[in-house]
Amino acid sequence: MTDRAPTASRPPPTARDASPAWHTLTAADAEALLNTRETGLADDEAARRLAEHGPNRLPEQRRRGPLMRFLMQFHNVLLYVMMVSAVITAILGHWIDTGVLLAAVLINAVIGFIQEGKAESALDAIRAMLSPHALVSRNGERREIDAAELVPGDVVHLISGDRVPADLRLIAVKELRIEEAALTGESLPVEKGVDAVDAQAPLGDRYGMAYSGTVVVYGQARGVVVATGSHTELGRINQMLSGIEAMSTPLLRQVDRFGRALAIVILAVCALLFLVGTLWRGHTPADMFMMVVALAASAIPEGLPALMTVTLALGVQRMAKRRAIVRRLPAVEALGSVTVICSDKTGTLTRNEMTVQRVVCAGQAFDVSGVGYEPGGACTLDGRAIEIANYPALGQAVRAAVLCNDAALRPDGSHWRVEGDPTEGALLVLGEKAGCTQDEAGTAWPRIDSIPFESENRYMATLHRDATGEALTYAKGAPERILDMCVDQMGRDGAPAALDVDHWRRMATDTAAKGLRLLALAVKRADPAQAGLSAADMEGGYTLLALVGMMDPPRSEAIAAVARCHDAGIVVKMITGDHAETARAIGAQLDIGVGKPAVTGAEVALMDDATLRDTVMSVDVFARASPEHKLRLVQALQASGQVVSMTGDGVNDAPALKRADVGVAMGLKGTEAAKEAADMVLADDNFATIAAAVQEGRGVYDNLRKFVLFMLPTNGGEALIVIVAILFNLALPITPAQVLWINLVTSSCLGLALAFEPVEPGIMNRPPRPPGQPLLSGFFVWRVLMVSVLMMAGGLGMFLWELHNGTSIETARTMAVNAIVMAEMFYLLNSRSVFGSILNREGLLGNRYVLISIGVCLLLQLGYTYLPIMHTVFQSAPLSLLNWAEVLGAGLLVFCVAEFEKWVISHTPLGKRLAA
Repeated sequence: MTDRAPTASRPPPTARDASPAWHTLTAADAEALLNTRETGLADDEAARRLAEHGPNRLPEQRRRGPLMRFLMQFHNVLLYVMMVSAVITAILGHWIDTGVLLAAVLINAVIGFIQEGKAESALDAIRAMLSPHALVSRNGERREIDAAELVPGDVVHLISGDRVPADLRLIAVKELRIEEAALTGESLPVEKGVDAVDAQAPLGDRYGMAYSGTVVVYGQARGVVVATGSHTELGRINQMLSGIEAMSTPLLRQVDRFGRALAIVILAVCALLFLVGTLWRGHTPADMFMMVVALAASAIPEGLPALMTVTLALGVQRMAKRRAIVRRLPAVEALGSVTVICSDKTGTLTRNEMTVQRVVCAGQAFDVSGVGYEPGGACTLDGRAIEIANYPALGQAVRAAVLCNDAALRPDGSHWRVEGDPTEGALLVLGEKAGCTQDEAGTAWPRIDSIPFESENRYMATLHRDATGEALTYAKGAPERILDMCVDQMGRDGAPAALDVDHWRRMATDTAAKGLRLLALAVKRADPAQAGLSAADMEGGYTLLALVGMMDPPRSEAIAAVARCHDAGIVVKMITGDHAETARAIGAQLDIGVGKPAVTGAEVALMDDATLRDTVMSVDVFARASPEHKLRLVQALQASGQVVSMTGDGVNDAPALKRADVGVAMGLKGTEAAKEAADMVLADDNFATIAAAVQEGRGVYDNLRKFVLFMLPTNGGEALIVIVAILFNLALPITPAQVLWINLVTSSCLGLALAFEPVEPGIMNRPPRPPGQPLLSGFFVWRVLMVSVLMMAGGLGMFLWELHNGTSIETARTMAVNAIVMAEMFYLLNSRSVFGSILNREGLLGNRYVLISIGVCLLLQLGYTYLPIMHTVFQSAPLSLLNWAEVLGAGLLVFCVAEFEKWVISHTPLGKRLAA
């Protein structure tokens, strides 16, 4: 490594100064600007800079404590109505009503507190990426210090395995490769140097820089600290993340709007009826208030928060079985609303396993089948399988690929894994497919010496001798570098032939256009100048064997999953940190962005928000995207009215993951920062799992709508009973406590069964629901009104009939309550399908939880009717068998009318138009 000394003396830039574009400066200029040298800073100067710049750590975010989180659960307009009602009933001395109201409020608050889950910890995960220690030069000697004590100007030493402790301008490197996927999305380790690059170079192309939080995978280096703490690239992402508010899901927004509208309607109707009762009917304010409380209690859907939580939790369990781990409950339903999926490429749409797909040699282009590290596949020519022995040039090329190689391919259970560089691993898999294993080749041609790959040389070479003692030097590397070393090429018969440089360059261009990474292979049959290989042996005399094209291929299941998403009306966009050519080629194989241009992050940076909104809707492949670009793309899609799911694995993805409606992180190779910022984690890093989760999310939303369609007529029927009683000056058919019994126990018990409804066939052939679609459509409002009137007729009719026959008001009210409950039991069966008839085996028996809930509900109603404690608390009374027969008739009325309405909807043009 070569040291560089400062060329000028000046004060280092402070945290308040505009940060220079360090990647554009030479190493010497960077040292001079920071006023440092190869021996490092003096202790007193380091202490002064530490006081000026602060410690090399990221600031912590203030969090809301558990008590405040719990109190915020009461911040709900429907709960305000119930709490005010509880206070007034307590003032009037109706303690049982007060207790039931407060119990309902408390249950909802506890459920909400549990649902919110653990606090956001993505920022903690980013802070955990900082290296705890650093090896620096201070006062001319090397020492290990706490990384928090690093300051701009410190000289840091890096070796393989180190986590980079701060942003560094590299000043000396030796075969340095750094894994930067967490920051840039680049799928392979980046080779580093000391040269300056253009000011507009994206983060992944700033080869003279090493960034905080990345990992050295090979080599060693020395760099000068140019940024610490919140001024690093990692700190900048941390600031972006802390400034982003997590988006609410479509369902929560719908329920919030629905709750506010319902509260306004309830309060307005209650106020109107209070005035009607006191001013027109002459009731006392105390009596009218109890009636109004009964009306409010009947109209408020107390069971909705609990049912939402249970339904979402069941969705979480089903998704977990499909390897999608949900971290936040609302994300379950939000997946069903997604209109656009923005997916990372490497490991999600692709296998994250480099695979040789093409070998060009002796004027012939061979295709290689099979994907990943599984050594299954074959070489073909023009679509026909071949025998390698009949193609000497191909055989020599495969042997070179296996011998000039430092990786190892090993079985790992039912899978195979590569130890070492993924590119070299792909060459070993090629050898296995061609019948040339590493062990056999190594035995026949043992390695004598080697020259390891270095970024300056751009090649690797190995020296071998066969059983006769003949020397063979194999080389592999960048095609243009290997071409310069060759004097001829191997012909089809295995004999040397004139080197056709133009042909090889055309083939290289053609292969690269397919999105393949290129390597060239060559051989030299001569003894080295000395005992071992040296740079002089690489200057010429080589025979070109082949060009090898490889790529990280798409997952076969991802291809099917993308097609499935397209059938479901979901647009899939690829946003990757990889190069545009690679991204476009992979996109074409996945049917993403076919016939459309790929847009780079540099182009995104030049667009204003309006232009970006237009572009993001018409382009499906985005390459070399930085954290800001990904975040802007998500925001542009949301500004266009889309519900966006974003996938990612690196800390660079965390801001976009948090901003998206559904953030999806990779569980296998994802950073903790990405996982903590996301709503869902894929246990298998597979795009197909996202498509399966979308299907589950749509099923969850269907079940929630079925519950709302089941619950509202129950509340509506109770409310109509109270309204009619007030308008016609009747005794109250059901008391506030009885209303809450129906809502909290019976309705929730029955409605819970709808959470277990299986996903309906064809659900992934529907288009996504419009993001602004209300929870209740016009048809749903009609269904709610129809069933509400039927339930009101049954309950009120039973009450008036019993009073007319001279029974006590307690018995009449018990009849009304049981009539409503029986109607709910039958209507639960109707609700299993919104439009389809349930008069078949599947409809009546297909969900065992429906039958169980009906059985439990019957037992509860028997207890309500016959237990003495229920008589005391709810003023209920025993019923006769004839009474129960009448109650059964009320339930059958609702069931038959609802099924007849479905038949009309399904079999008449007018009904079909109304349903649409």
